[in-house]
Amino acid sequence: MEKVVEYIVRALVENKDAVSVKTTTENDSVVITVSVSKEELGRVVGRGGKNAQAIRTIIHSLAGKEGFSDKKYIIKFEG
Repeated sequence: MEKVVEYIVRALVENKDAVSVKTTTENDSVVITVSVSKEELGRVVGRGGKNAQAIRTIIHSLAGKEGFSDKKYIIKFEG
């Protein structure tokens, strides 16, 4: 899932080297933390959070399709 998130975020930003994605596990949740430069955080999150919500929807859909629906996926964005 980490690679999918990284691929999507890199497509949205101009400075692709500033993108870093880290995955941690807390209880039954998988936390994916996306770090980008402060200047491009708005581009990743999108107007009204639409891009962020779209990324979350894709990850939740993939988790269900791949049989990982027993875990909760949380995606955090940092700038």
